[in-house]
Amino acid sequence: MAVEVREQVVEAAPAYDVARVRDDFAIFEQKIHGNPLVFLDSAASAQKPRQVIEALRHCYEEEYANIHRGVYYLSERATEAFEAARVKVQRFLNAGEAREIVFVRGGTEGINLVASSYGRAHLGPGDEIILSHMEHHSNIVPWQILRAEKGVVLRVAPIDDDGNFLLDEFEKLLNPRTRLVAITHASNALGTIVPVKEVVKRAHAYGVKVLVDGCQAVVHMPVDVQDIDCDFYVFSGHKLYGPTGIGVLYGKAQLLESMPPYQGGGEMIRSVTFAATEYNVIPHKFEAGTPHIAGAIGLGAAIDYVSELGLDRIGAHEQSLLAYATERIGEFNSVRMYGSAKHKASILSFTIEGVHPHDAGTILDRQGIAVRAGHHCAQPVMERFGIAATVRASFGLYNTVEDVDALAAGVATTLDIFG
Repeated sequence: MAVEVREQVVEAAPAYDVARVRDDFAIFEQKIHGNPLVFLDSAASAQKPRQVIEALRHCYEEEYANIHRGVYYLSERATEAFEAARVKVQRFLNAGEAREIVFVRGGTEGINLVASSYGRAHLGPGDEIILSHMEHHSNIVPWQILRAEKGVVLRVAPIDDDGNFLLDEFEKLLNPRTRLVAITHASNALGTIVPVKEVVKRAHAYGVKVLVDGCQAVVHMPVDVQDIDCDFYVFSGHKLYGPTGIGVLYGKAQLLESMPPYQGGGEMIRSVTFAATEYNVIPHKFEAGTPHIAGAIGLGAAIDYVSELGLDRIGAHEQSLLAYATERIGEFNSVRMYGSAKHKASILSFTIEGVHPHDAGTILDRQGIAVRAGHHCAQPVMERFGIAATVRASFGLYNTVEDVDALAAGVATTLDIFG
């Protein structure tokens, strides 16, 4: 089951010294059960470089204060750092304006914000939302909640047996009742990269807005929201080598301005009386209460880190590892791999005949190898392939050929144990 390496990316992006990069991640200095740590679960949450940890330490030790409303020195410094992080995100996504960047707790909250605010304001009974078969639960459940409340209809765009997104079949679902497309940019279970620019183009031809879940995409490739022309884009900081509890919702300014607040409280207001409240301008209208100040600053540091290393170079490195891992794991006759789309991110999902994925994950853990075993919060795609779970190895910028060899050795050990 071959995986196509994006040669144009590999050729354009020179390799980097992965050994030097690993020096930035203190976690690799430890051993797990007496073995070197082989971390192959970055799709769930990536490890943090020293530069991000130092940014968090500096924030809390040297410039911490609540932001925006303080007139004293520390508050002004913290506010500057927080808003500088917003500008970094704007540039990272190539958004048109910094006010189009809303800080949220993660990609999940970003989707819920759009469902709760845009969805409740603009969708009604019989209006249709198109999802894909590959969506993470966080891009399914909020729309099901909206369906129960507003009577909207959910449609599902299919994939083929290799995990390719079927663009023409998707277009057949578009009709005058379609109001929104909510779709992943890259599947967390299969790695499939969806041609979101073409999805947006076809949806916009019907006047349909598009939300893109970019949690698995921004880590592996440059993303330009203006080029994609999506209406909303979300991602989580912790998958991008940043802190947990921080994420981003990008929304076109005119859409954000048309949406009611998601939560009420401090910061999201201009004035409050018992008679009425005047809401703040975007993005502050959607950032009620004290935000995750250090988290935003840490996310900015993570963006600096991956930008300096180069997303093209990171992507080329990961694609090389994916191709090698596909070859090595494919040598086992008892292993079946899932997701061989023509374009995919560095995710390898597989099952071992006669071995439950949880058992395989436990055996691999005893060898210091961290993989994810389960349905990956993507039960519909598991159902699509007639399985309950897979073992998922996901590669990040710090992984090595030796990590892949360790995984292959671990699979061999698993097969020996189960005879």
